[in-house]
Amino acid sequence: MSSLQQAIKHMPEEVYRKLRTAVELGKWPDGSVLTPEQKESSMQAVLLWQAMHNDNPEHMTIGKGGELVMKSKSELRRQFRDEAEITRQKLN
Repeated sequence: MSSLQQAIKHMPEEVYRKLRTAVELGKWPDGSVLTPEQKESSMQAVLLWQAMHNDNPEHMTIGKGGELVMKSKSELRRQFRDEAEITRQKLN
């Protein structure tokens, strides 16, 4: 196993989430823009982490084992329908 794979294997989920957000937004938490090199390496780390740890993939992610997972609209509706509703308010 390469040193990168070892690092990703032991990366805390909090670090993964920060990298994923940085890749999605193109910015670090302090607001500075990712360079193309940072975006590429961060994306690679995110995909590797998902391939090793993602037991419950969302729509269009990498599942555990490295497989690309794409959920259909009906699967996503069913998933979110089954979640408990927190609150609902009626607006005038």
